[in-house]
Amino acid sequence: MTESRPARKQIHLAAHFPGVNSTTVWSDPRSGSQIDFSSFEHLARTAERGLFDFFFLAEGLRLREYGGRIHDLDVVGRPESITVLNALAAVTDRLGLAATVSATFNEPYELARRLASLDHLSGGRAAWNVVTSSDAFTGANFRRGGFLDRADRYTRAAEAVATARELWDSWPAGGERRRFAHAGPHFRIEGEVTVERPPQGHPVVIQAGDSDEGREFAASAADVVFSRHSTPEAGRAFHADVKRRLARYGRRPEDLKIMPGVTYVLGDTEAEARERAALISRQQISPQNALLAAEQVWGRDLSGYDPDGPLPDVDPDPESTLVQGRVRIADPFAVAARWRALSEAKGLSIRETVIEATARHSFVGTPESVAAALEEHVATDAADGFILIPHLTPGGLDDFVDRVVPLLQERGVFRTEYAGTTLRSHLGLPAPVWKGGTP
Repeated sequence: MTESRPARKQIHLAAHFPGVNSTTVWSDPRSGSQIDFSSFEHLARTAERGLFDFFFLAEGLRLREYGGRIHDLDVVGRPESITVLNALAAVTDRLGLAATVSATFNEPYELARRLASLDHLSGGRAAWNVVTSSDAFTGANFRRGGFLDRADRYTRAAEAVATARELWDSWPAGGERRRFAHAGPHFRIEGEVTVERPPQGHPVVIQAGDSDEGREFAASAADVVFSRHSTPEAGRAFHADVKRRLARYGRRPEDLKIMPGVTYVLGDTEAEARERAALISRQQISPQNALLAAEQVWGRDLSGYDPDGPLPDVDPDPESTLVQGRVRIADPFAVAARWRALSEAKGLSIRETVIEATARHSFVGTPESVAAALEEHVATDAADGFILIPHLTPGGLDDFVDRVVPLLQERGVFRTEYAGTTLRSHLGLPAPVWKGGTP
C-alpha cells in the first residue's frame, strides 16, 4: 500500500507594478516608461505566463512636492488604475486585476459601478485595494477638500466597502434589478445600480495597513492583506494575530490571504546574488534618496548634511509640511530614535541607515534557494503568498517567472495551470452569499 504524502500548502503570487517609491530603479537604462501601455502589458503578460494570481496597480492622487515644488526624485505622472486595468483585461485571459482606489475621496456608488464594470469586462478578475488617504494636501484636489481623522478614515472605508457590497447585491445575477437604500454615518444614498451583479458576486477586496485599526478592518472586510514585514518572525506574528481576529466576524482563517510585498534578487551563486543585492540597494537609495527619506522623518531641510555622515542630532519637527504627498510618519520621534539606535549600534551613515531601516523583505540567492525560502515562509505561516515588487519595470519579473516558478512547481507548491477563470478561484476564496433584497 502506497502511503500518500500530505498536500503542501500552496503559494499565492502577485505582481506589483511599482509606483513612485525608490524600489524601482528608474535610472537603470533597462527601465521603461511608467505611463506607456506597453510597460503595463509586458509586466501583466509575464505575470500571467507565470500563472500569478493577480496584477497589482498602485495609485497616486496628487503629485508629490518638496518645499512647494514638484519633487524631482519622483516620476511625474501615472494613469488612473481602473482605466489601465480595463485595457489589460483585453490582453490577458486569467490574471486577476487589482486596482488601488481611495475610500476617502471616492463615493461608493461610483466605486461599485466602476469595479463591477471591470469585473464584467474581465470575466470575473477584478479586485479593489482599499486605501485611505491621510492628508489635507491630497484632499485639496477634491471637492470636499481637507481630510479625515485617522479613526474616521477607517470607519468611512469600512462603510464604503459594506455599501459597495450592498449595491453589488442589489441586482441578482440573471434577475431583475432592485432599488437600494443605504443610510449610515458617512453615506445616505438610494436608487438603482446600472450594472448587473459582478461575475464574482463581489470583486476581491484587498487591504493594506499594519495598525490595529487596519488589522481589524482586514479581519472584518478584506479577502487579501497586502502587508510589509521584514522578518519571518514578524510575519508569523502578524499572520497569527490577523487570522485570530477573523472568528469575531464569523470568518475562517482560509477566507483571508496574507501576502506581504517583497523584492527578490537572483544569482548563479549565493555570493553573486548578495553582490547584486547590495548594488541594487545602493541604486535604490542614492545619496539624494537617503536625505529625502531622512527629511520625511525629521521634517527638516537636511541638504547641508553629508549622506555618508552621521544622522542629524536635532529633534524632528512633527508639524512640518516640507515633504508633501508621501505617507506621513505617525510618530517621527520614535522612528528617529530607532534609526539613531540602529546607526550607533552598527556604525552606519545616513545612507546606510536608510538602506537598512527601510528595506522590504527580500529573497536573495540562487533560484533554488529562493524557491526553498518562499516555500519555507508559506509552510510556517509567515505568509500565504507574496506580492513581488521587481526593481526594474517592465522586465524585472522575467527571470523570476523563467527560473523560480518552475522550481516551485517541481516542489508541488505552485500551480501548473489555472484551475478556474476568476480571481476568487485562483485565491481559493468562497463565493459571497447574495444578501440583496428590496429596501
